[in-house]
Amino acid sequence: MPFGYASPEQIMRDKADYARKGIARGRSVVVLQYVDGILFVAPNPSRALHKISEIYDRIGFAAVGRYNEFEELRLGGIRYADINGYTYDRSDVTGRGLANLYASNLGRIFTESIKSLEVEVVVAEVGETKDGDAIYRLTFDGSVFDEHGFAAMGGQAEAVAGRLKERYRESMSLADALEVALTALTEPGGERPPVAQLEVAVLDRNREHRKFLRLTGARLERLLAQTTQPPASPPPASESSPESPESPEPPSKGSAGSSGSSGDTPPPTGPEGPVDDGSSPL
Repeated sequence: MPFGYASPEQIMRDKADYARKGIARGRSVVVLQYVDGILFVAPNPSRALHKISEIYDRIGFAAVGRYNEFEELRLGGIRYADINGYTYDRSDVTGRGLANLYASNLGRIFTESIKSLEVEVVVAEVGETKDGDAIYRLTFDGSVFDEHGFAAMGGQAEAVAGRLKERYRESMSLADALEVALTALTEPGGERPPVAQLEVAVLDRNREHRKFLRLTGARLERLLAQTTQPPASPPPASESSPESPESPEPPSKGSAGSSGSSGDTPPPTGPEGPVDDGSSPL
């Protein structure tokens, strides 16, 4: 037990500051809707420790912060979904119910424990149509935010969310949504993370049964090639008309031509030797 007295407001403020600092040390995660479902994108150099996972048939999970803490939340969500889906019906397992479970646990830990969890979580559910999609963002203190269109968390979340807001539009294709997400995750003037350090997944409403799909390897490379392919530019004029004549050069002073009969052109021949025009010094 800590010694001395501190007001409840001060204790809660200290816990919140502690959690925010821990979460800000991680890399950001972006979740956004596209025409066929929901896209998850996270820079992640680890191939074994995932920030993005599947919870149930049509429910995805993304988190930032301490891995051991949000992994415990993920496993608890899977147990909750399996028990309710088996006891009642698979349609009874919803993203809203899972978000309420996480909010209850996070709020209780934040209030009762000396140390709050250094995590921020997104629970996303894909529906039969885009109007049925849902994205819930949960903070370390159990607060729930019903996001519309996109969500960003961890790292420089405010800056990432600002870039997302500038570029996001409804009913984007998967390639366009990935381009928007990578642009938002990249600092202005910075370099994008390589393919090997990207964790990308989707909830695709067009898939049968399990909607969750990871995009890795050649599939992700092909998708990234669609986002970075430059537009076709028209060929230069010299290539399109190779036989076009070059612009004629003006005739030299000593050359003969058909314009010699004109009164404005000099005579074709001139006296040999230097011509004294009166400008040379004596």
